Formats: sequence, C-alpha cells, structure tokens
Amino acid sequence: MLKTIIIGFKDLRLVFRDRAALVFMLLAPFLLTIGMGFVTGRFSGNSGGIQDIPVIIVNLDNAELGDALVDVFNSEDLAELVEPATSSDPEAARQLIDDNQAAAAVIIPEGFTRSIIPAEGTMTDPNFAEADPISIEVYVNPAKPTSAGVIKAIVDEFVSRVDEGRTSGMTTIFQMLMTGVITPQQAETEGRSLFEDVDQTESTALTLKTDDEGAQAVEFDILAYMAPGMALLFLMYTVSYGGRSILAERAQGTLPRLLVSPTSSAQILGGKVFGIYLTGVAQISILILASAIFFQVKWGDPLGMTALILAAVFGATGWGMLITAFARNPNQVASIGSAIMLIFGILGGSFIDLGMMPPAIQFISKITPNAWALDGFTTLALGGGLAQLTEPIVALLIMGVVLFAVSVMIFGKKNLAQK
Repeated sequence: MLKTIIIGFKDLRLVFRDRAALVFMLLAPFLLTIGMGFVTGRFSGNSGGIQDIPVIIVNLDNAELGDALVDVFNSEDLAELVEPATSSDPEAARQLIDDNQAAAAVIIPEGFTRSIIPAEGTMTDPNFAEADPISIEVYVNPAKPTSAGVIKAIVDEFVSRVDEGRTSGMTTIFQMLMTGVITPQQAETEGRSLFEDVDQTESTALTLKTDDEGAQAVEFDILAYMAPGMALLFLMYTVSYGGRSILAERAQGTLPRLLVSPTSSAQILGGKVFGIYLTGVAQISILILASAIFFQVKWGDPLGMTALILAAVFGATGWGMLITAFARNPNQVASIGSAIMLIFGILGGSFIDLGMMPPAIQFISKITPNAWALDGFTTLALGGGLAQLTEPIVALLIMGVVLFAVSVMIFGKKNLAQK
C-alpha cells in the first residue's frame, strides 16, 4: 500500500512540473471560463449573475402540492432570481415560450397532488393500488438554455424533496403499522398529515433551503454552471494524459524494470492510477477554488462539494483507464482521449445545457461523468447539500467501479511487461 501511495504522489509531482500539461489542465479552462463570463455579461458590471428569469406558472392542480410549488416560485428567497407570471391555459403558456417571451413554462397537471396524496378513505380500501405520480411539465425555451436550466433545477429540487418526504414518511408509517403502534385508520391520518402545511417554510421536505446560506446560494450565478463545465471538460484531458504516461513508460522500459524490483504489478498499476486520480482531484479543486476566490462563486455546502469532486474524478479516471487499456501506444491514447473529451463535453452539458437537448441525448449523456457532476454542481449552486447529491455521487462511483473492473481485466501484467 505504501509503495502505491509513493508512486501516486511521485506522478503528481511530475505532472505539476510539466508546463504544457498545466496549460491544458488549469490555464485553458480558467481562460475559457473568463471568456464565457464576458460573453454572458457576468463581468459587464451591470449583472451579478442570472436574475429576474421570466417563467409562466400554470397550476391546473389547485391543491396542496401544486399551490406549494407556486409559493416556492413566489417566495422571497427567489424574488431576485425569477419573475413568475400565472396562466390558466397550458397552450397559451407554451406559445409565450415559443415567442421567446419567457424562459420556461411550468405546467402543474390536474391530479398532481392526488397522485401523491391519496384521497381520503382510499388507503383503507383493500382494493387500493398506489398509482405512479403525475409528472410536472417544464416547457423550456431553447433560446435561453441557462435560464431555462435554472427553472428546471428548481422544479427538480421541489419534486425531489416531495418524493424524499413521501418515501421516508410512508416507510416510517408502514413500520409503525406493522408493529401495531398505529391502526390502519390512524395510518391514513398520519400519511395525509405528512403533507399538511406544505406552503410553510418549516416543511423541509417540500421547500428550498430558506436560511441565509441557502438564500444566497439559490441566487444562481451563471459561472456556477460554466466554471465546473469547463473544469470537467478538461478533466478528461487530464485522465487521458495520465493513461498516456503509463503506455509511454511501458515503451521506455520503466514499467518492466519496476516489475523486476520487489513491487507487484498491482502496486505499480495502482500507484499510476492513484497518481492520475490525485492529479484530477487537484485540478478540479484548484479551478473550483479559483472560481470562488476570483469570481465570488458561492458553492454552498463544503462537505457536499468535496464528496462531489472526489466522485467526479473517480468516474472520469475510470474512463481514462479504459481508454488506456484499449490503446496500443501513447499516440492512440492522446487521439482517443481528445475525441472523448470533446464528445463528453457536448453530451455532458459543458457547452449546451442538457435540458435543451432531445430526450435521447439526455439519456445517452448518463454515460458521461460530466452530466452527473454538472447536475451535482447545479444543485450545490441552488442551495443543496450532501443529502441532495446522493444520486450523482452514487452514479459516478458505480461508473468508476465498473470501468476500473473492465480496465483491470484488459490491462494486466502482460501488457505492463511488454515494450
């Protein structure tokens, strides 16, 4: 284990002595972030970020949860971020979006609340079958991808908290029912009480964070999307560059000579991979820290940020190792790595918000670490914490484990020993 750590830190030092690598790892994404900041008006002096996003709310539900979402958009915490208007006609709202009059239309369908909170008396009915929740439609304006993405993120956060409160609450009630603490009649009363007072700020399962930290974080900054987008784009360069170094050392005979020493192939390969991982963590951490220092981007929960960075780099390193395992020489790693970097950047939302892309592209984007990590960074910028990052972090960890397992099977001792 000690040899693996030593090899990893040695490779980290070598990378930070390579000026060309540092240009691509740190300077290029930093300058691109600055350029996008000027293009979007972030540095124009008349805008501190996204604000007064026009959004059309169509509440056909007219019940507890539908009214709660309307209250979220009209809350003081979002007063500077969004400019909501109401409508009763979904088609008219969609037409306003098509005419570029607003960033998005949030259409809350009839029966949304009833699909989550069963009608009174139905839970005690032996024939009762729980229906799938009805989805809220977010009709977005492709001409305003970032603003529309913010609206979609707010709705996703609301729905996520509703689902979280519903799942955890119903699980508790079911356990109480099974242990005889409450009767079936009391279970229905308790179940319905989970969603009482949903328009109050104390309902933590249904509202955005309303403390000072959350209110500040939810004032979405355009650079909170662009900075990690550029960092994740060039992260793929970093992990492929690290894989290239493995094949270069194999060609130069360094790795075969290491195998002659009392160092196993697993320790050698583990140390090289650990070095790539450390380099990726250092790269993303420096760029995120730079965005906070130089651009005053507020990232919110530091624990959530740390966990997300570690998971994102783990998933990206898995892709870097897979590319290395399939490549025959360093040049192939460089070529394939550059292509993957651009493809993942496009599919993962580094250039265009995923909410503006067709459903098929959104589905394919799940293979990229960029998409999952950007989803996490957006959640953090909107005031979320570690609890709201479970899905992207778990997805990135699973991605890394699967890719590492495949890479190890392909890239074994024979490949390390060959020149």
